[in-house]
Amino acid sequence: MAVMSFVPDDFEVPRSLAGEGFRLEPLGPEHNEGDYRAWTSSIAHIRSTPGFKGRSWPPPDMTPAENLGDLERHAADFAGRSGFTYTVRAAGSDEIIGCVYIYPDASGASGADVRSWVSADHAALDVALYQAVSAWLRSAWPFTTVTYASR
Repeated sequence: MAVMSFVPDDFEVPRSLAGEGFRLEPLGPEHNEGDYRAWTSSIAHIRSTPGFKGRSWPPPDMTPAENLGDLERHAADFAGRSGFTYTVRAAGSDEIIGCVYIYPDASGASGADVRSWVSADHAALDVALYQAVSAWLRSAWPFTTVTYASR
């Protein structure tokens, strides 16, 4: 099945971002254990994070195998240029502490829907992550409009 790209073909997708207290890298199946640990320890916190309020994700009964399938889907979206999900790692560590989701507008418009979360034990990074990703979206991405719940 072909995946439809929603960013210009000549756009070079950024592979990383480093900020105060964190760094981003593309999310993939290799992150399953750390990703699962990060969100399962923080369900209530994530659901109260701007952009996730009123949503049913993350589901408390999701298994590690189901999470792996989710990560494989995100990696396929990234490879197909239809969505870009990054794992958030703590600076100076390999610990996974959150995610950033960048999904271009499927209608062909030049907008994107963006969400991010950090684990409850790293909640103090939420605003810094939001600010760094917002600036990155303005400087390194081709979007003219971005929907990203403010902090």
